[in-house]
Amino acid sequence: MYKPELPRPIRYNKTPATVLTGHDLWVGAPAWSEILREALSRSPKPVIVVDAYPGVDFEELKSAAASALPDFTIIDVETSASRSSEEIDALIGDNITDDRVFGVMSHRTLLDFYNEDALATVASDVARRTSGVVLLGWGAALVPVPADLVVLADMARWEIQLRQRAGATSWRRDNSSEDAIRKFKRGYFVEWRMADRHKQTLFPVMDYVMDTNLSTAEPKLITAETFRAGLAATVAAPFRVVPFFDPGIWGGQWMREMFELGDEDNYAWCFDCVPEENSLLFDIDGEYFELPSINLVFTHPRELLGELTHARFGAEFPIRFDFLDTMEGGNLSLQVHPLTGYIQDKFGMVYTQDESYYMLDSEPGAMVYLGLKTNVDKSAMLTALATAADGGESFQAEQFINTFPARKHDHFLIPAGTVHASGSGSMVLEISATPYIFTFKMWDWDRVGRDGIPRPISLEHAEANIQWNRDTEWTNRNLVGQMEQIAEGDGWVEERTGLHALEFIDVRRHWFSKAVSHNTHGTVNVLNLVEGAEATVTSPAHAFEPFTVHYAETFIIPAVVGAYTISPSGPSEGLRIGTVKAHVRATEVDAAF
Repeated sequence: MYKPELPRPIRYNKTPATVLTGHDLWVGAPAWSEILREALSRSPKPVIVVDAYPGVDFEELKSAAASALPDFTIIDVETSASRSSEEIDALIGDNITDDRVFGVMSHRTLLDFYNEDALATVASDVARRTSGVVLLGWGAALVPVPADLVVLADMARWEIQLRQRAGATSWRRDNSSEDAIRKFKRGYFVEWRMADRHKQTLFPVMDYVMDTNLSTAEPKLITAETFRAGLAATVAAPFRVVPFFDPGIWGGQWMREMFELGDEDNYAWCFDCVPEENSLLFDIDGEYFELPSINLVFTHPRELLGELTHARFGAEFPIRFDFLDTMEGGNLSLQVHPLTGYIQDKFGMVYTQDESYYMLDSEPGAMVYLGLKTNVDKSAMLTALATAADGGESFQAEQFINTFPARKHDHFLIPAGTVHASGSGSMVLEISATPYIFTFKMWDWDRVGRDGIPRPISLEHAEANIQWNRDTEWTNRNLVGQMEQIAEGDGWVEERTGLHALEFIDVRRHWFSKAVSHNTHGTVNVLNLVEGAEATVTSPAHAFEPFTVHYAETFIIPAVVGAYTISPSGPSEGLRIGTVKAHVRATEVDAAF
């Protein structure tokens, strides 16, 4: 294997956490005992609502509740009051579509999937109770009855996907054997959108939050007060989300070796900053409590994003950092991403999947496919792609697509509509807009997925979005080698590396051997330590404790932080190291504000 020259030791932290003191956490049976104790302190016959995010093992949760609360009546709200699977499918048919990969964003609310008369019947049953009652299920809080105690049983999207790959079903659907891509589509375009809307209505009224990621039978429990305190502490300082790693048909060996992973034969992706998918950890007396990091975006959007970025994007984190590892792997699929008008019209997304490839590392001979060759024959290229997709002659990518050498610390810009792919032998830090599934694959190098099924090719979508004028000359002028030094000081240099003017993200790189000052200027900053073993982030105003980051770790500086300083530390003290920093590009409107 190619042995890159990397800082040693690599101390990439796979479980970053916000440490909370003076708070309690209950696990397993004690969690249910705490729920019972608090409920009985409020009423001799309490109504307990346990509202569970879709994906939580509902049968296991129901069994645990019945075992822990034997004197209570357990009411399965989903079975009692939700619409039938057929009715639900009819309601979301236009959102799910026949496409294997892509749907249309749903704007429905959870109440649309419940029968209001049935909910009223459940409420009548509760009123006639002679014992305590537990209302259980996604939507349990919709029952029109005063609750004495509300518990949110939460789960991160990535855990849901792992369970669905292993055979878990979608919500209210008997589809355990269905293609995992279609299950994901249903979640992404419908279920998780509604679930997040519903979950936000629970935040002001809930009493406890339950972590069901590791086990529904042995859940972890914190109070709503701890939940709020933990999120407030997280957004007041630099923080990291919990990275997750996934194998792929083209995956490489760099992350597997350097991050000491080893459970899979390769790793293709790491989501290191995708709050829709990632988790946060609270460290409470040495015990981790895991919750979806999107909860922070929902509860503290202005402090996290800044007023202007929040005004532009709402409660959505717009910047994505992830890793693509092709070291000793294969090429990524040849692909293109939708233009803004197309993604809005076809899929109901507000903004599109602009991207860039920052080369964290590369093998000799690595290259990037980017842009079309000058005077390419459009008809010939589309015909060749269609022939290859139908199982005919393989597509000869180099005949139509530019290739560029990919060296460590190069930055390639990829505005939507640009044909591209990372070649083998690369460790890519992808700095991009957050939408992350809108990849129109054009050619996948005669491969099938790890499940043995050909990966989806989307030529019709691709043809509608390829910008044919982005030829060799345009690509060289606009997307390759755009580094520009913009400032320097004692022991540091600042460079602008992109992105392209068509993209809303700006990226700055700092090389420094001494402390360098930064400021969020009222918008969220996302950074990665791309060179050097260690750095420390500090506050000139001592607003937060020093925060240590290691090589290749992505970290987030909330907008509210304002001024901060980054210095080489530990084994990097006195050495020249580097960070890349992404933020939402300022505009004239921003300046006027």
